[in-house]
Amino acid sequence: MPDLLKLQLRNVLISLLLVMFFSVATYAQEVRKLTFDGTLSEVKIPVKDMNPAIPADWTGYTHLVMEMRTSSPQRFSIWLYRTDGTPIRVMVQPFGQNVWLRASLPVQYFVGKDKSGNDLASANNRRTNSFWFSTWGPFGEIKAIESIGFAMEYPVNKPTIEIRAVHLSTKDEGSEFLEKLPVLDEFNQWANADWPGKLKSKEQLAKELADEEKTFGKKADFNYCEYGGYQNTKAKATGFFRVEQVDGKWWFVDPHGHLFLSTGSNGAGAGFGQRPGSQRMTTAGTAQVASPGNQQAQNSAGTVANPIVDRITPRLKAWGMTTGGKDMAYTVMLRWQRTPGTSFLGLPDVYSEEFARSIDQSANTQCSPLKDDPFVLGYFVGNEPAFDGRESEVADMILTGPNTATQNKLKEFLTQSDTPKRRKEFIINAFEKYLDLIITAVKKYDPNHLTLGIRFGGSVSDELLNTARIFDVCSINVYEYEPMWQVNRAARYTGRPVLLGEFHIGVPANGLGAGLVQAKDQTERGIAYRYYVEQAASVSGFLGAYWFQWRDEPVLGRMDGENYNIGFVDVNDRPYKELVEAAKATNKRLYDVHSGKVLPFNQRPKASDAGTPSSPWSF
Repeated sequence: MPDLLKLQLRNVLISLLLVMFFSVATYAQEVRKLTFDGTLSEVKIPVKDMNPAIPADWTGYTHLVMEMRTSSPQRFSIWLYRTDGTPIRVMVQPFGQNVWLRASLPVQYFVGKDKSGNDLASANNRRTNSFWFSTWGPFGEIKAIESIGFAMEYPVNKPTIEIRAVHLSTKDEGSEFLEKLPVLDEFNQWANADWPGKLKSKEQLAKELADEEKTFGKKADFNYCEYGGYQNTKAKATGFFRVEQVDGKWWFVDPHGHLFLSTGSNGAGAGFGQRPGSQRMTTAGTAQVASPGNQQAQNSAGTVANPIVDRITPRLKAWGMTTGGKDMAYTVMLRWQRTPGTSFLGLPDVYSEEFARSIDQSANTQCSPLKDDPFVLGYFVGNEPAFDGRESEVADMILTGPNTATQNKLKEFLTQSDTPKRRKEFIINAFEKYLDLIITAVKKYDPNHLTLGIRFGGSVSDELLNTARIFDVCSINVYEYEPMWQVNRAARYTGRPVLLGEFHIGVPANGLGAGLVQAKDQTERGIAYRYYVEQAASVSGFLGAYWFQWRDEPVLGRMDGENYNIGFVDVNDRPYKELVEAAKATNKRLYDVHSGKVLPFNQRPKASDAGTPSSPWSF
């Protein structure tokens, strides 16, 4: 072949290789922009279209890695669709908005949950430096993957997700922000977005708080006595809070014998777990947590580090709340020591004599100093047991764990028959043993105050809910738009009145996620508060409801990653006026609503312009 022809062929080959190389490079960085609108919006993309190098079988890989940028902090689901048509899912919550980030998502959570955590949040939420995710399922094998779906339910303002550089990896490649650092401003707000009312200066903050403080002390007519009970009511006074059914309706009765309904906000200082005014009362809510990959001066403005407790009680009283501040009724969250390695999804070694002694000692330490305090409403003994529906897994954890008294009991129990039904029976019986130890010890050291339950969360099974018969009050955490059926069900199964230990409605805005229940904006959030509380109060078993939580969660997430826009106040202690006005309006009507004298507020909130889902758990 002539040298000239060889040279020409070589140049053509080089050109083809360069074209192929740059085509692959361009493909790898191709940006797909997905837009979401309507009720349930999903974009499904064949895996080969995202990256031809991604195989159908993912079992040899540990992480799905992609670069993304979202226009909204609204949560979305990543669905993997398999050739048999069955999908599996992980729910993703980006930190902030308008910034390219790398997300390295562990694929193990498409297969199933891990074995860590003592309550629902710690068992299901996992954080990274640029996003966090929830493991609610459905789960399955990561084989024969055909396509990936990105889905939002009730998207607000047509949000977009841009995606590039998608691949599988055999290691965690790190989840970080890729630009526009630092992502927080000096006030711990998301730096890369603007919104009405965003804090711009210390002078603005000082003026807003000073203007609000001028309103403190103005008399608000809620007709409360010194304990928060309704002054125009009368029942037997015992000097402590108790419960009583009057004309078919359940009520708390305050120490003076006035009927009482308990309203407040988790995290409002010490009122939910500590004595108001104690030295342990440090902040009005969850402290800001810096992302490990984006360390920032969290308190440079001097707004988050301060306790800010002086404003809590005046606010609670001005807003008509009855529980949580200084010289107000308060609840106590009891804590129990667990031996590491012997507690699984919240169930400790309950048959151990050492554990029984530790329960007795802890009850003495925590309850004895409070037994004569008339402001104690009662004791919560725990929060959201995580083993419900996973009893067989817990049995496996016990059997493969260290030698314990509970392990020996379980082995003996299963010698007769080892079935999922038998395993569930054992775990429920062990949990009842746990509750009996606690209640016996609490009543031993404080016979004067109520046991308020363990604050069940999620869709509680019949068997688990039945264990609440041992309490004076059944507490449930209900994250839905309409809690009435849950209150009725709990009262029916347990025969006890019901306290709603947690609820919230959030907005996907200001760099923060919406929370478990979504409203489209702050106005609708106020409407949602009134609808939830007043509809619940119309039920005969209702005793009260606590908003979760007092302060917005940190933009870069708390310990498990949650970064919700769910506060009565923002991270700089400024109240959300729409929510405050809604609470005041409802608290003025609550007695009449529960008494049946007036109908509850009946305007259903909107999750987006498309309306409101029947349940937030359909996400």
